[in-house]
Amino acid sequence: QVQLVESGGGLVQAGGSLRLSCAASGYTFSSYVMAWFRQAPGKEREFVTAISRSAVSTYYADSVKGRFTISRDNAKNTVYLQMNNLKPEDTAVYYCAARRLAYYLGRANEYDYWGQGTQVTVSS
Repeated sequence: QVQLVESGGGLVQAGGSLRLSCAASGYTFSSYVMAWFRQAPGKEREFVTAISRSAVSTYYADSVKGRFTISRDNAKNTVYLQMNNLKPEDTAVYYCAARRLAYYLGRANEYDYWGQGTQVTVSS
């Protein structure tokens, strides 16, 4: 069955860095766009970033541009999120997601598969 397993979350001070990983299995990883979303308490799940199947194109929410970098390794069926200069407002559960089609990438309800999430907490 399809599995997306996130790891790498934790507690970090403002200005620090974390690298999240999402290991995928049960489907053809290289045929899917991969994305990261996040959800803070009391808020809706929001788009963070996405990467095309071949990693040629990347997309970022304005709030993370210049601080976060998405990448993927199709040989390892893994997508990464490097987060630098973290801010308290980045605190959330971070989810990776997979979508077969390469449009409406910012819409959470368009994604086919989801991970269980990993908590990121940034202290001030």
